[in-house]
Amino acid sequence: MGGGDSALEAALACADERGTTVTLSYRSEAFSRVKQQNRERVQRAEGSRRLKVLLSSNVEEIGDDAVVLDQGGKKLKLKNDAVIVCAGGILPTPFLKEIGVQVDTKYGTA
Repeated sequence: MGGGDSALEAALACADERGTTVTLSYRSEAFSRVKQQNRERVQRAEGSRRLKVLLSSNVEEIGDDAVVLDQGGKKLKLKNDAVIVCAGGILPTPFLKEIGVQVDTKYGTA
């Protein structure tokens, strides 16, 4: 989830792993604040079916083995093994906790 350069780069890195299926969910209609190079890499990954991009989509639920998205009023349930949240400078901690995601804050530790 996410639509900045970090989100695109994370999705692309995962998509480069053999045997993975990667879906990138982004709430807006287009990526507006990404480098042109990342935009082109995403387009190539989509073209080769290594990456699926769902624009205008919002995460409603993250479960143990599935994610529920809303895309234009249509509910999509996607099987998943892992979720990476790239939410920018301010993490939506209350939302993540509300949907059952454990958040561990580590100040200054890697």
